[in-house]
Formats: sequence, structure tokens, C-alpha cells
Amino acid sequence: MPVRLFAACLVALFALARPAAAAEDPVPSRCMAIAEALPKATYASFTPAQAFIDGDVTITYAGHSTYVIETPGGVRIATDYSGLYGSNPLPRIVTMNKAHRTHYTDFPDKGIDHVLRGWNPDGGPARHALVVDDVYVRNVPTDIRRFGEMEANGNSIFIFEVAGLCIGHLGHLHHRLEDAHYGAIGRLDVVMVPIDGGMTLSIDAMTEITTRLYSSMILPMHRHATPMAEFTGMMGDGFAVEFRPSRSLKVSLRSLPARPTIIVLEGI
Repeated sequence: MPVRLFAACLVALFALARPAAAAEDPVPSRCMAIAEALPKATYASFTPAQAFIDGDVTITYAGHSTYVIETPGGVRIATDYSGLYGSNPLPRIVTMNKAHRTHYTDFPDKGIDHVLRGWNPDGGPARHALVVDDVYVRNVPTDIRRFGEMEANGNSIFIFEVAGLCIGHLGHLHHRLEDAHYGAIGRLDVVMVPIDGGMTLSIDAMTEITTRLYSSMILPMHRHATPMAEFTGMMGDGFAVEFRPSRSLKVSLRSLPARPTIIVLEGI
């Protein structure tokens, strides 16, 4: 690839992923792809800014699109936080998306240290690159459908880098992803995907995205409207399926399944 084209690819990636507060100096990522060979991406190998603590990450399905992530260092995170799920005990970090009131709140508890909105109230894309103890949280902006029209940069895919794992939450995703999105997301060992089949994306589109991400663990969410068998069936024989009689699981780099696996935890 010519040097100028390669440089342009890198600029496009960091334009999607860099934070506003440090636009010229983004926090290095273990998970972000380099665009030289997209869609066959290679991955950047940097040392992240957070302290590395080895151990298990605990992931709990709290309900709807809220998963609670607990790091080996004791940081508690709630995704698509509305206050309805994942508040006991109170998380230190919450992420939000504004599709519906079940995905955000205008009145988060003041005891929450970091409230990360997937949109920018002042306009333009949200930019997050937050390091708290042993976790690095960043976002990749996407568009959102509101009141029948597409709104630019109204949603974010949040990525949590912890204990060597790359964990992604697709949020209230309303469109297929482009190569630049996949490059900015990078490797995801664990991905949380909405499977409602209409309020976000069709099952066909979501299986396309999930298949391309090819994560070791796929955790369905927003799962009230689609029979689980419809999603798992469309994913095909290349993906194992496990139904677990618990709301929680523990995962580390060492315990990731050898075969990509859809894991259905208890909950709604």
C-alpha cells in the first residue's frame, strides 16, 4: 500500500476513535486494528495506559441492554445505563445511548464517578478515552435512528480493555458498519449484540456484523422481541451455543472458548 494511502487510513481510524480531550494524543489501544489490510486487519500492539491486573473479569446480564462488567481491580461498569438495572452496588462507570429511556438517564446517581454518553450533547461525535485503574474505556461513534430519521453520531459502540481482553458493547446500533468502523473497533474477544430484529437492526444485518467481528464470546442483549433460536440459527454451525443457568460468567484470556460461542445468560 502506498505510504500516503496508509497514512490516510490511520488518520481515518483515529478520527473515529480519538477523544476530544486528547485529540492529538489518543490513549494507545491493545485492540484497535491498523487499516493497512482491511478487511484482513492486523492489530496495533501498544502498551495501554492502565495498570494491568491479571485475573477474571465478571460479566453479569442485568437486563435489557445493561451488562455489568467487574474488573479484576474492582472497577464496576454498567452499560446502556438507565438506572433500572445494574445499580446495586452502584457502578463507578456507566455508559449510555439515547435511543430510548431504557438506555440512558438524565439523572444519574451523583455517586457514579464517570458518566459516558454515547452522544455529544454539544453536537458532533462523542469522544471517550478513559482510564480507571485496570480498565481503559473508549468509544466508536455510529449514527442512530430517531423519530424516523438518521441522526449522525447519536450512538456509540463502547470498548472496554481490561486484563488483556477486548470487550465490546454495540449499543443501540442502527446501521451496518463500514471498514473504518471495524478498524476503529479492532479485535473483540467478547461482544454484546442487540438481537431484537427491528428496533436496532434486522437479524440478518446483526448476524453479518457478529460474524465479521468473530468474537470468542457473543452475549445477546435487547432480546425481548426475537426468539433466541432465530438468532442462533442464522449464526450457523460455525458458532457454538450455550445456555447457562446463571446471570453471570467469569472470563479471562486463558478461559476464552476455542470455538466462537454464543452464551445466553439468564435474564430478560
